[in-house]
Amino acid sequence: MRPTPAGTRRTPRLRAALLALLIAGAGTSLSGAPAQAAPRMDTSQFKGVNWADPRDNFADDPVVLSGLSLSDSYAQTYTKSSRVISAFRANLGANTVRLPINPYTVNGTYWKSYRAVIDAASAKGFKVILSYWEGTGPRKDGFIDDQATYWPMWNTVVKAYKSDRNVYFEPMNEPHGYTDTEWADLAAKWLDTYASVPRGRVFVSGAGYNDHVTTVCADPRLKGTYLSLHHYGFWKEYATYDQWVADLKVRIGDCANRTVADEFGAHMTTGFDYNKPAPDNNFVNYMQAVTDTFRELKMGSVYWPGLRTGDTYSLQTLTGAPSRPWLATTNQSGADRLAWAWGRGKAVRP
Repeated sequence: MRPTPAGTRRTPRLRAALLALLIAGAGTSLSGAPAQAAPRMDTSQFKGVNWADPRDNFADDPVVLSGLSLSDSYAQTYTKSSRVISAFRANLGANTVRLPINPYTVNGTYWKSYRAVIDAASAKGFKVILSYWEGTGPRKDGFIDDQATYWPMWNTVVKAYKSDRNVYFEPMNEPHGYTDTEWADLAAKWLDTYASVPRGRVFVSGAGYNDHVTTVCADPRLKGTYLSLHHYGFWKEYATYDQWVADLKVRIGDCANRTVADEFGAHMTTGFDYNKPAPDNNFVNYMQAVTDTFRELKMGSVYWPGLRTGDTYSLQTLTGAPSRPWLATTNQSGADRLAWAWGRGKAVRP
């Protein structure tokens, strides 16, 4: 859920030089044996939510998910995570969770505890999407912050989870610093570096702010991967239901059979009723349009955020003792629209 950041953009020449260094310095390959043949794409299997750090996952230190603590042991993190994951399933019917990673989390001491989140979700049968987030401040520019720590991070993550069929890998969240071609080159390099990972367990982000998948979809080097799309109502001051449907479909093109919307969302704590038409309300138009479209196209979707403390978009909020958390739904009509996108529930009432 990110608006375009302010600040100085790097020149194309510098950007290309940085990309060359990044690709040249990919570090130790974990390619191993050739990847297995990609399975038939079925994006509708992903019915999920994002679980986020209160800081929006952009951090120059370890990411600490809402409800967790940097001081928690593996066992404490596992207990808390198991309950949160169970609540996502009980309250929303989710089977997927998207989690952030960064080098500070993986390459440091917190990794031992943070692994408990992934392990707990996988043990409950959840699909887990691990996505790299860049840092904040001047580092929040749409580029990988530091290739010298990025590749070792992925070496560690892939080594730990390449054999876990519930775990999926997303090389970067919102790579908007790169041109479409540069991003496709980098995604292809990731696939070559980790060729032992089946392509059907990789999410290649759409270019820009994950805001269109048409260019990565057309690249034959990325064949067999899932594609991740982001789509938000705040991108327009106002649009009708039909305009939102059209806006979403042009970003997907003919690639719906590979695409998962792994971020989309709207205000949930402000009292909006998403179960009734409200033509003058941009966010109601948006939420009804995108969930109808996901259902129509049989696309998977992962709401932003399922849980993030302090975010008006958060569909869940923490309840209970901090050591044994549970979740409550902040907007039942929002949960209803999510269920509809996932193939359950009822259409919008007139």
